[in-house]
Amino acid sequence: MFKCNLKKLQVSFNEFHNIKANDMPEYGDYCLLELKDGRYTAGEWYPKYYKGKKTEGSFGRGTGDSVDAKEVSRWHSLERYDLTNCLENEAIKQINLGPEGEGIHSVKFGNFKLVRGGSLPKEEQFCLLILKNGRLAAGRWNRYSKKNDGCFIYASALASHSKKETWAWTALSSDDIFAAEEEREKERQREEELNKNPSTDPVKFKYGTDINVYYEKALEKLREKYPWATIAQMKKKQAYAILPLHGQYIFGFDDGVFWNTRSIREWAEGSTADEFIDHLYKYTEESVRNSNPDVKFRYGMDIDVYLEKAFENVKKDYRWLEKNMVGKKWRYVIKQIDGDWEFVKEYGKDDGHYICDVDSADKFIKDVEYDYQNEALAANPVVSEYPVPFGHVEMHGWYLEKYVFYKLRTGDYKVYVQAGDRTTGGGREFFITPYCFEAESYDEFLDRYLEIVPGGSFGLYKEDLLPDEKLQEFLGYK
Repeated sequence: MFKCNLKKLQVSFNEFHNIKANDMPEYGDYCLLELKDGRYTAGEWYPKYYKGKKTEGSFGRGTGDSVDAKEVSRWHSLERYDLTNCLENEAIKQINLGPEGEGIHSVKFGNFKLVRGGSLPKEEQFCLLILKNGRLAAGRWNRYSKKNDGCFIYASALASHSKKETWAWTALSSDDIFAAEEEREKERQREEELNKNPSTDPVKFKYGTDINVYYEKALEKLREKYPWATIAQMKKKQAYAILPLHGQYIFGFDDGVFWNTRSIREWAEGSTADEFIDHLYKYTEESVRNSNPDVKFRYGMDIDVYLEKAFENVKKDYRWLEKNMVGKKWRYVIKQIDGDWEFVKEYGKDDGHYICDVDSADKFIKDVEYDYQNEALAANPVVSEYPVPFGHVEMHGWYLEKYVFYKLRTGDYKVYVQAGDRTTGGGREFFITPYCFEAESYDEFLDRYLEIVPGGSFGLYKEDLLPDEKLQEFLGYK
């Protein structure tokens, strides 16, 4: 890597430009910024008007993070320099970007630190960067991005410089986002100190600080109405815990750590232990009611009975389905989880399992049918396709991107619909059941087909598809 003495290195910026109409950066140029209050940051120039070089606009620093040009005194390009030759020189101590001289505005940055093997910035700190390719950059440090390895976010949609491509960093000036994070960190430290020895309200916790004691008391009440009730059923819905918060124990939920902050929600609907037990009864009642084993396992405890029913139901329409097509990557079983019998989908020794949260045998069978349908379609190759032409189609803020009919090897058909907006998208596949093709006319076929893929949900209506003679021919109605 580079040979210069990083501890002694200083980079001097000597080509600053004032904010004025005829001397602004090019669109998208990433710049070091001197603010009117004397602080330094950086950002990507987004002019308000794309023609001309007017001063209205902002410098973007990340999603929802920008600096208005009105706050900026001077700008200095970061993208026009390659420091590679200088950084490979062991004797180099200062790198001048542009000439030094009288009247030239200059600012120097030093105190650079290595990214790999060195100390990292504080969370949300905006930094000047030297990349491994010798280029300059900037970004806000986020240690929870890039699979928790950390990165420097610099533009919208969380565009970032990874640790792998960044050689060294030094902090730019503090800003509101970093100051807020610093205050949150202080609050986290204060909270941690308070919670070392939390106090206990004797009225709220008259049965102690073991949450299972409260579940047991609520369970006694539940069993009067639901004899099959268990604590495992009660905890299918997010389970309460007794937690320290602000220096005292509370009933609440621990939602985990997000952005270095533990999220705890306190139960605040009462102030006594018995009030909490009454709440726990009402909170868990639905889960218990939906766990009646007589309804859930109405066909017995042999999983093959359920799988056979699902297979036969699917085979009515997916006529090519064979048993050797399904269950290659997973299997369904009935087993005990935390003392309760459950329908479980197992993926293998290393991939764990999934508990099917259903309240009846028939709902479980429906879930299995969905899996079998997907497996059946995967085993039936496409032999030809017809993409339906369409213009601008908007559906509830989404825009239709693809609408393609496929003919399968068995002579059956399916359709794929894809839609999206500016930032995301998704697609869905539908099998066109034989019932649709029992229609005597194309017009009648569409009536049946649009019950599966309704126009109001997926973009194309009967009046859009009816005139399409190529589609009519593709489907065998011409």
